[in-house]
Amino acid sequence: MNYSVIDPIYMIPVSKPCIGDRELAAIDPVLKSGWLGLGPTVFNFEEALKKYLGAKNVIAVNTGTSALHIALDAVGVGPGDEVIVPSMTFVASIQPILLLGATPVFCEVQKENLLLDIEDVRKKITPKTKAIIPVHYCGNSCDMDSLLELAKQHQFWVIEDAAHAFGSDYKGRKIGSFGHLTCFSFDPIKVITTGEGGAISLIDDVLAEEIRRKRILGIDKDTWHRYRGERTWFYEVTTTGYRYHMSSINAAIGIEQLKQIEPFITRRREICSRYDSAFSRLHAIHTLKIDWSSAAPFTYILRVPGNRDAFMKALAEQGIGTGVHYIPNHTQPLFEKYAIGHPLPITTLLGEEIVTIPLYVGLTDGEVDQIIKAVCTFDSSTKEV
Repeated sequence: MNYSVIDPIYMIPVSKPCIGDRELAAIDPVLKSGWLGLGPTVFNFEEALKKYLGAKNVIAVNTGTSALHIALDAVGVGPGDEVIVPSMTFVASIQPILLLGATPVFCEVQKENLLLDIEDVRKKITPKTKAIIPVHYCGNSCDMDSLLELAKQHQFWVIEDAAHAFGSDYKGRKIGSFGHLTCFSFDPIKVITTGEGGAISLIDDVLAEEIRRKRILGIDKDTWHRYRGERTWFYEVTTTGYRYHMSSINAAIGIEQLKQIEPFITRRREICSRYDSAFSRLHAIHTLKIDWSSAAPFTYILRVPGNRDAFMKALAEQGIGTGVHYIPNHTQPLFEKYAIGHPLPITTLLGEEIVTIPLYVGLTDGEVDQIIKAVCTFDSSTKEV
């Protein structure tokens, strides 16, 4: 069976990468160089990320999930430890906790913005709490001041899941420029993409060096730097590690994407602002409360209480894609045992209401008009029932 590169299930998909000739041209010299793995192109991408974020250290890895796993591992999360994490997130925030033998402790989110509920976090802290993973949903940043203060009081790590939030600000500072460790994703539909990839930013130099070793199987010196020395064959394995490094091909794409981040963010904000303006007075559909002047929008989510399936069907009939980001993890078969005795009523409710509508740089104004009309028409039709 042959598959097309893009299978157009919908005329307007819910998401789509913005890539073109610039990225294709950037790959060519990497292929011709013969050095496709961890090398100077990756290091150049890391330097560009450091400059953009204002971060002291940035380590590029192969996925955002790997970033979370290696960050948790580097700070010593292991068996017997607990990691507080919102249930309302992608499964990638949970699996690394289990991989390290630790226990996920699910916390509630706020109905108005899907960000973790600080008061519920306070209730979930125990002597076993080793870390917390705040998820900056839709590009909107969590209350980092409160979280970092809690971490200081109770001596745990804050590992930010900023997969949605590359380019977002918190009180005038870029997410990733402060705090303990921040994990980014550059998968195909994120604000910028490397094809597949991720990164970790942090201040601590010693911890950063540990993460650099862990991304290449715990080896003390990567191949590129070894080949510049006298004993090119010699290496030492100094810590546990993984094959998590980013390739030069992915980094080359990322360098070109990063050059375009400001117009990317600007266009996404324009679309989100148009959506907010059009949907703010609807009666059956509710918008989230997000300040788009500081958030770099990854996705646009609505709440449709009691009518989500009908809403998604109505948009599909007009060729408009929708999605659900995400199914609450405490309802998943693998994770539900961790929620026994700890009900999450807000998250459970939101899991039945949230729906994602299209948001990507390539959306035309005409397509945005079409989406707005479809949403508003559905809202009007509910008044007549």
